[in-house]
This record gives sequence, C-alpha cells and structure tokens, in this order.
Amino acid sequence: MSVSKFNAEGYHDPTTYEALSNWEREEKRKARPYRPLVFICSPFSGDVAGNIANARRFCRFAVEQGMIPVAPHLHYPQFMDDNDSEQRELGLFFGTVWLRKCDALWFFGDRISAGMKREIHAAWRHGIQIKQFNNNLEEVSL
Repeated sequence: MSVSKFNAEGYHDPTTYEALSNWEREEKRKARPYRPLVFICSPFSGDVAGNIANARRFCRFAVEQGMIPVAPHLHYPQFMDDNDSEQRELGLFFGTVWLRKCDALWFFGDRISAGMKREIHAAWRHGIQIKQFNNNLEEVSL
C-alpha cells in the first residue's frame, strides 16, 4: 500500500497522510519476525582453520533456528592477534560486551576452552540463557 498525500477530492491532507504513513510503517515492522541475538561460543585456538569452519557452521545453524548469531571469535581475529595476550584479553572483553546484549549463549562441542569458560560463566552470572550443542548440532541437556 502506498499512502497518498491527497484526499479523495484531491486536496492536500498532511494529517491523514502522516497517520496512515505511521500505521503502514508499524504494520511493516510487525510483519518482520523477531530474531533474538544468540552468542556463539566455540573453541578458536588449536586447530584454528577447523575451528573457524565449525564456528561458521554453528552460525549458519543459529540462523536456520531463527536467531541472529554473534560470534566475536570470528570477527576480532580479523584485525587483532589472538597470540598477543593483551589483544586477546581485549577481544574477550569486547566479546563480553556483546554477550550482555544477547538473549542466549549457545556453546558447541565437547571441549570447553579457557575463553569459553569465561564466556559461559559471564552468561550465567548475568542470567543469560545457556544451551549446549554437540558437534552434530544436537542439543545436550545441561
């Protein structure tokens, strides 16, 4: 629907135009499904290439589940050095800031790294929902 600035007689009608435009905008907003933010928590160090591939797979899985994935361990290593302890700490701090914006934390795999432990503990401390999945993307009861 496109709202006209003119009424049925052809006169300019800004009040009606604004009201109908606001209504149309609200209807479009309601039509978009809500997608909660989910923090993706999985190993990074060790087999970095394999872990990056897994993190991408986990993010795709989250999207398929109707979520918006947040994966700082895919983002920050693009321009920060995970082998530099100061930059690693800063990256973990940045990740924790993102975590606080998320509705849930999902962690994957059977190995929980030191960084993952910190993120899981932070989620628990802030009352953020936590779910665990194995590498086959099956939910594991906590």
